[in-house]
Amino acid sequence: MQNPIYTISTIAKILQTDVKLANDQTIIQFLIIDSRSVLAPENSLFFALISHRNGHEFIEDAYHKQIRNFVVTEGKYIALYPDCNFILVDDSLRALQTLAATHRNHFNLKTVGITGSNGKTIVKEWLYQLLAVDFNIIRSPKSYNSQIGVPLSVWQINADHTLGIFEAGISATNEMETLAEIIQPQIGILTNIGEAHAEGFASKEEKLAEKLKLFAACELFIYSPNYVNGIDFSALPGQRKFSWSSTQGADLRIIAIEPVEGNCHLRAIHQDQEITCLLPFKDKASIENGIICWATLLALGYSSAQASLRLDKLSHVSMRLELKNGINQCSIIDDSYSADISSLAIALDFLNQQNQHAKKTVILSELFETGKDDIVLYTEIADLLAQKKVSRLIGIGIHLAQYAALFKCETQFFEDTDAFIRDFPGLQFSHETILVKGARRFEFARISKILTQKIHDTVLEIDLNAMVSNLQFYRSKIKPGVKIMAMVKAFSYGSGSFEIANLLQFHKVDYLAVAYADEGIALRKSGITLPIMVMSPEESAFEAIIKHHLEPEIYSLEILKSFLNALPEEITNYPVHLKIDSGMHRLGFDHDEIEKLSEFLKDSQQIKVQSIFSHLVASGEAAHDGFTQQQIDKFKIIANQLTIVLGYKPILHVANTSGISRWPDGQMDMVRLGIGLYGFDAALLNNRGLQTTMVLKTTVTQVKTLDAGETVGYSRRGVMPNGGKIATVKIGYADGYNRAFGNGVGKMLINGQLVPTIGSICMDMTMLDITGLDVSAGDEAIVFNKEQTIIQLADDTNTIPYEILTNISQRVKRVYFYE
Repeated sequence: MQNPIYTISTIAKILQTDVKLANDQTIIQFLIIDSRSVLAPENSLFFALISHRNGHEFIEDAYHKQIRNFVVTEGKYIALYPDCNFILVDDSLRALQTLAATHRNHFNLKTVGITGSNGKTIVKEWLYQLLAVDFNIIRSPKSYNSQIGVPLSVWQINADHTLGIFEAGISATNEMETLAEIIQPQIGILTNIGEAHAEGFASKEEKLAEKLKLFAACELFIYSPNYVNGIDFSALPGQRKFSWSSTQGADLRIIAIEPVEGNCHLRAIHQDQEITCLLPFKDKASIENGIICWATLLALGYSSAQASLRLDKLSHVSMRLELKNGINQCSIIDDSYSADISSLAIALDFLNQQNQHAKKTVILSELFETGKDDIVLYTEIADLLAQKKVSRLIGIGIHLAQYAALFKCETQFFEDTDAFIRDFPGLQFSHETILVKGARRFEFARISKILTQKIHDTVLEIDLNAMVSNLQFYRSKIKPGVKIMAMVKAFSYGSGSFEIANLLQFHKVDYLAVAYADEGIALRKSGITLPIMVMSPEESAFEAIIKHHLEPEIYSLEILKSFLNALPEEITNYPVHLKIDSGMHRLGFDHDEIEKLSEFLKDSQQIKVQSIFSHLVASGEAAHDGFTQQQIDKFKIIANQLTIVLGYKPILHVANTSGISRWPDGQMDMVRLGIGLYGFDAALLNNRGLQTTMVLKTTVTQVKTLDAGETVGYSRRGVMPNGGKIATVKIGYADGYNRAFGNGVGKMLINGQLVPTIGSICMDMTMLDITGLDVSAGDEAIVFNKEQTIIQLADDTNTIPYEILTNISQRVKRVYFYE
């Protein structure tokens, strides 16, 4: 079988629609939806999708990046770019899906389709580890499982592949049929069915029925009867079925789950025989995902002995890139668990988002089982590194070094990981961003470890994808043309500085806002070019504000006069922002000051009022809606007076996070998005529609058994009248875990169980009552996540989520995850 060749005219025929082709023989190899992610522009086809942002808005940017092939739904762009190929369709997403389904039809490879609420990506990656020795596998990169991700994944199939493993995720009804048409799985795997992504379905039963549509034409269906309750066996999909369960009869009946020194020993009944396997994991989710993989191997005809041998060698899968602080002021992007061309492109895009260092280094291993000839593969990688402006490549592996001449950046090669580590003391790493990406066999986790700053084991994990999802959620609520100012003050609500600003800049927010000038200066020094408003400018910082092109909030005549005095005479039209006090009574011009303010504005040519704004006091509380309306009305009157004086219209904004949700008439020209980015909105019931962005976790240092009547901690405040066990964990009030959490007020999750604090919170440690639980030193303790929420912690200590977040100490290591 040969790979099909797609010219733009061929694709036009597939899509059966109107075209305007400047060169109908252009060959298309790459489908793209993001003008920022381009490898070979001359062979790329840009789909202008309409979702949270209208993709047509980025056609100009794509054109400047040399893309000349477009699928659009708005014909007005065709005349603007006469040298381009345009395909005009009714629905650009459907066109993308149709093209991918047509491509899938060219190949008869066996495909595995995976869906469920949780575990899809882990099961996919583990099946890749288990089956790669027998098949040349194409699989979804990362968690590309959406209406967009699936077609982009399937487009990567080529004639050399012998097995495809694709995951499919849906968030609403009537989505799965399309994905089934694209994937066409012969083997179907249903993972856990839980509460995740439930918002778009009327019930859990409806969600299950929709997911099962992926398997309608499957030859083999692998599932647990625990997750198909209410569905008659005869109604289940699959010509052949294979079931697994630990609670009821099944083809693979788990009869024992026994922890063994950090591993898990499983015993089961299969075909009336007792069989066993060892999984190198002990957490509940990994055990279930491992059982699914065990069932799949058995269902595919592998012997019990073969399956056991392979499962024992499974390795940890990190589904996400990790951004961490490194040695010598470096930033480390850890993607050390795998290496293939698709995930490399994703990782390089993330590397390009980072502006804090000019130098960008990639540490890369040889790539295996890609289905491409080496010269083709490494030429493509060399082109990719050049296109992404990588400064230095450090290659690991003898084979990779043979293609050194292809790479035009600074290069250095090592025989293996041991050779790199041996020579590490003589290598220079300083003030650069380093991407560490290697195939599993190279054990690049060892490289990441020596590059990363040594900080204690308490970690705040920030999910950047969740933050982007929250940004898009609010984008869907604002009217076309309304700008977004993102609040990154107070270390981005405790989550980071340039790490968050880089993400927001990449996703094209219009403004950033900080509290003080030094926060804005730090962002400028980290490569942030967005306009930045300083909300509390100090007279002593005016010179630095001007030097770093920051824009001060002007909230009084005194601060206005001081800033005008600080401006060099030659500067004109310097951007400032006028704050109006419409009822908050914190900062801002009162109504009776507007006349004097107007006089100053008439006479000054040195400043330009970039925006006029105010702050709503209680936009999330229905009880105060009357007052909120008064604020909006008062602001409009004052803003109109000032606009007349100025002779031009500044940006007007009053809506904060809750204002976006509840006051669409208050959106005006711009909205200010604050804590909503981080997953909290008082105007939304249970923060519905938002994702949890942060997890705070620590580790158990020691476990002790205490006799009846013994006490715990300072002043003997913790008492164990019946004795029991305690665990000491590495977090205290110096890390931001407030003393108010002591004596059972606070709780943490260990091995899925909620355990209370006991005794007083110490500066660096906290003790937990773990009586009756199997807990060991080194186990993970979760302070908050999506189950044990920040809202619950705030309620327990009579405070608000803002305070919990901003109290997290700078000494707590921040790790940023990105898929």
